Amino acid sequence: MKKFIFIFCLFAACSGSAPKDQLSQNAILVQNVNIINVIDGSISASKHILIDSGRIVRISSEAIAFPENRKSIDGTGKYVIPGLAEMHAHIPPEPAGKEHISNILFLYLSNGVTTIRGMLGHPYHLKLREQAKSNEILSPRIYTSSPSLNGNTVKTLEEAIEKITNYKADGYDFLKIHPGIKLDVFEQIVKTANEVGIPYAGHVPVDVGIRRALKNRYASVDHVDGYLEGLVPESAGVEANKNGFFGFNFTNLTDTTMIDELVKMTQDNNVWVVPTQSLFERWFSPDDPAIYAQADEMKYMPKSTIEKWVASKTNLIGNENYNAEQWSKFIEIRKQLIYKLNKSKPGLILGSDAPQVFNVPGFSIHHEMQGMIGAGLTPLEAIQIGTINPAKYFNSEGEFGQIMEGASADLMILNENPLTDINNLKNIHGVMVRGQWISKMEIDQKLTEIAEYFSDK
Repeated sequence: MKKFIFIFCLFAACSGSAPKDQLSQNAILVQNVNIINVIDGSISASKHILIDSGRIVRISSEAIAFPENRKSIDGTGKYVIPGLAEMHAHIPPEPAGKEHISNILFLYLSNGVTTIRGMLGHPYHLKLREQAKSNEILSPRIYTSSPSLNGNTVKTLEEAIEKITNYKADGYDFLKIHPGIKLDVFEQIVKTANEVGIPYAGHVPVDVGIRRALKNRYASVDHVDGYLEGLVPESAGVEANKNGFFGFNFTNLTDTTMIDELVKMTQDNNVWVVPTQSLFERWFSPDDPAIYAQADEMKYMPKSTIEKWVASKTNLIGNENYNAEQWSKFIEIRKQLIYKLNKSKPGLILGSDAPQVFNVPGFSIHHEMQGMIGAGLTPLEAIQIGTINPAKYFNSEGEFGQIMEGASADLMILNENPLTDINNLKNIHGVMVRGQWISKMEIDQKLTEIAEYFSDK
């Protein structure tokens, strides 16, 4: 892929923009826009971006000759960044129906998410992935996990060998690890996955523990799962399976001086981490569920789903082991971990876990961004973990995650600079995915339709 991009860019640089009569009918010109470099935060002012056949053909400081009958976008005073990646997304299974699935995929796009990593695979998602790639459907770029590997779906070594081998042959991008897997089965999953060449990511089963997970080189640990438990000294003598919600029960037993050790292990084993901090600051917070249920973005989810979310949050924070003071400490420990993990390499990749309790697809990525700022990341760092870092994770630098010649035309045009205020990511002029432009007016129209669709569900 990188060789192709190099050749493409070399051709573009030598030949200049394509002659007018060689441009496709779908060519688009963005004029006078400010390009944000997500590598260093520099801004190239008043640039012209020529897009054709789904790719950025040319970036120029000079005006580009362009047919009057093709789409032109005035970017004066606006800012362009690469489309964001939601690295812990959920795509509905086929029984949900095409319209439902299409609506969920659009919710991601409506908020500038042009790449999603599906974390609960289904055979239908393999078809969706290819349809998105060929623009048969309007969708973010899709990477998809296998169906869940957990204590119920893979109980024996033989099951592990069979399922991992089949999932690789089926074409899933990676394996999804869930809780409940016994240690011997986990070791067989790792062995077979390495033999057939498929990465694995997700949760850290209690029997495995964070240190063993890191040593086995997870592609990513999601939710910062297992890290809090890893801060509990052996002298505490805890029963690992009494850890509660992502280690919450062990909060007051943690030794935060051990954070640096876990961060170093993460770096040494080249493991990425997906924080999904919004999950813990929204679902697990002591706030009244009704506050979240009444938020405007909830109209883009079925009413029955919102009711289930209210019940889930009510039950979770109503548990006898739950208290607000301990939650505050729990969140502060997670913030320390997130801040230091981001400073290490490879670092963080952006993910909010949507749709999950009070995390509406697309909209939740902005809550996650706020969580990253709250953990001490700068706006640039928060943008990096949603753009260039996912490209690095997928070994696709030059394909997406940057505004550069030869890259896929996946981008957001914003009315204000997100480097000065991360909330400006919500002030969208329009979104482009593989060269398909969706204006703010079109986004709003479609969102109105989605709200109506879900209103009686």
